[in-house]
Amino acid sequence: MSRWIGQPDIKGSTEAIRMALLTLNTIGITFVWGVEQTYCTPYLLSLGLTKSKTSLVWIAGPLSGLIVQPIVGALADESTSKWGRRRPFIIVGSILSALCLLTLGFTKEIVGYFVPDEKAAQALTISAAVLSIYAVDFSINAVMSAARSLVVDTLPIDKQQTGSAWGSRMSAIGHGIAYATGAVDLPALLGTTLGDSQFKQLTVIAALGLVFTCGVTCWAVTERILVATRHDPRKEEGGFKVISQIWYTIVHLPPRIRAICMAQFWAWIGWFPFLFYSTTWIGETYFRYDAVHQAKDSGDALGEIGRVGSEAFIIYSVITFFGSWILPMVIRSPDDESYTHRPPKSLQGFVETLNRYKPDLLTAWMCAHATFAGAMFFAPFATSFRFATLLVCLCGLPWNIASWAPSAFLGVEVNKLSGATGHNGPRRRLSRDSNMELEDMNGPSSPSLLDPEDSRSGSKSSSTGQLSGVYFGILNIYTTIPQFIGTILSTIIFSILEPGKSPELAHNAHPDEHHGTDGPNAISICLFIGACSAVVAVFATRKLKYL
Repeated sequence: MSRWIGQPDIKGSTEAIRMALLTLNTIGITFVWGVEQTYCTPYLLSLGLTKSKTSLVWIAGPLSGLIVQPIVGALADESTSKWGRRRPFIIVGSILSALCLLTLGFTKEIVGYFVPDEKAAQALTISAAVLSIYAVDFSINAVMSAARSLVVDTLPIDKQQTGSAWGSRMSAIGHGIAYATGAVDLPALLGTTLGDSQFKQLTVIAALGLVFTCGVTCWAVTERILVATRHDPRKEEGGFKVISQIWYTIVHLPPRIRAICMAQFWAWIGWFPFLFYSTTWIGETYFRYDAVHQAKDSGDALGEIGRVGSEAFIIYSVITFFGSWILPMVIRSPDDESYTHRPPKSLQGFVETLNRYKPDLLTAWMCAHATFAGAMFFAPFATSFRFATLLVCLCGLPWNIASWAPSAFLGVEVNKLSGATGHNGPRRRLSRDSNMELEDMNGPSSPSLLDPEDSRSGSKSSSTGQLSGVYFGILNIYTTIPQFIGTILSTIIFSILEPGKSPELAHNAHPDEHHGTDGPNAISICLFIGACSAVVAVFATRKLKYL
């Protein structure tokens, strides 16, 4: 039988403060992703890589997610560290991510210090930049895995949607900060103390922000400690134990969790090119159709494309920020039909009039897929960066729901499988100085958490109370496999439509090496294919209604 010490606890005098502290690390994580998604593609293009080769670099994201998140989740589930199961992974992962970010930002200087010959240094710079991106992705995925499981471990069923909504809010704030700082001319504002280019300064700020936000969350949250795990003779021991556990869980996924994963699978074939290429698409659209000659001849084309893309995504981030606060008030929680979010007094009258008609989260998720698909179907026809910006902004609210719904549904299912009883079971305090309480998972209402074999169901699925890391790792597998598919598709499309080097960024290349700019932008074709996949996601999500 698994034995525990203590109870989850979050510092703070109000629920809002506690939720903010619990999910604060999401700001740092999304800041890193925002910088990577905005600047790394044009950065690699500026080093001389073609789009097809650059797309292959982005296999780092799905590869790291496929490997790191399930394994870190499984290892953390059985960790007996005195600091808790999740926080050590968050702290170590954030420090490693910060170091790799700094290496990425200053790759040229680091390589140049050891290799003075410019021609030899160029190839090594590209290799070092690619390796740095891989290292950032692997380490940040470890942080993400532990951070998401920390929310599930700390909150009871009736607070899972609240926790997911706060995570979505913090994600919107993180992206907003990343795009806002990216749109500002940082070298002109801060000088060259943090670096002599926009990209270098952003990597320094992102590294510091990640370590700070993760540190605050780990300081504010106290986990219960796993003292010992019950030995199960049916489980394989040795080096393949974690992989065996993950594989067994995938094969025997409960029907609703499998449906959630399949909906995520089809949705992310669409979201992958949007997240990694849309800022570059907007910047290239600007350079091809709208830019004046001064911008085209700029000495920092990388910064110009990044700033144009960031300016567009500031509007997108404002939409996602307000959506992350408003949508949870007007969408029903998936765990309890009687649950009603308590809005601020200023909005109470308005929200109460909508209570009778507000949709459930499942319906909202299907509408989000459809809205995203409708917007991206028009991507190949964008011949103005303003129209491209409009299409991106239309995806703001769908992204809110896409980043919130899967975690909310999965959190509810995992807690139900653990034997948690929602509103009716014993409760424990969430904060010493507050009357907000959590369910007592150690209480008699949840015997399956302490000893799954004693559960009345007797099924293996009932022994999942302490395996939130494994389940979220599996959800991430269904998130990352589409990224492999998207990477292969984008590589083929880039090779056919734009096989040469970027004329906007690769200024050191001979003009004969540049690809043409006639016809539709290759990235827009990737976005169009993603829209088709989002239509399939609508029907995949709909299956949850019947399970």
